[in-house]
Amino acid sequence: MTRLPDFAAFEPADALEAGYREALVELAGHPRPTSRDTFAPGHYTASAFVLSPDGRDLLLIEHAKLARWLQPGGHVDPDDADLVAAARREVAEETGLHDLELLQPAPFDLDVHVIPARKADPEHRHFDVRYLFRALTRHIQADSDALAARWVPLEDVPSIESDESVWRAVRKLQGSRATGSPARG
Repeated sequence: MTRLPDFAAFEPADALEAGYREALVELAGHPRPTSRDTFAPGHYTASAFVLSPDGRDLLLIEHAKLARWLQPGGHVDPDDADLVAAARREVAEETGLHDLELLQPAPFDLDVHVIPARKADPEHRHFDVRYLFRALTRHIQADSDALAARWVPLEDVPSIESDESVWRAVRKLQGSRATGSPARG
């Protein structure tokens, strides 16, 4: 079984993220919280905010199913030891990037979002646990669910077709750079 982090110890950045934390804590009590077949209330996913080696750019993928630029991530596989391992695997599958440094062991960001119904899957929620990494190389190649992968300067992320959860995470990153303190989590 995949190990879960201590969500109760996570320090939320704002009231919205505090609500997400409570939802993730509640889901931890479900018998199969990481199973992609758990549609009510939903299931955990893992993703990664990956900074370039110099910390100026963020790795984003053009998601094939959602048609938006997002951070790499996705479902937890049964053999993933923990959610960090799931996030690493997803980065490798979607971008070919294997050389990553985990910048903090705790989650960087939490999000809960609705996934539209598709094929046999009903509409459901993803309880996304997001980790912060730094790439040791800039070499990437889109694969798996990614139509494209690219490095985007942090200041340019709000101008691309993405979503509020990505923009919120970028604001966290920019805030930590401005204060010189590590990202919270």
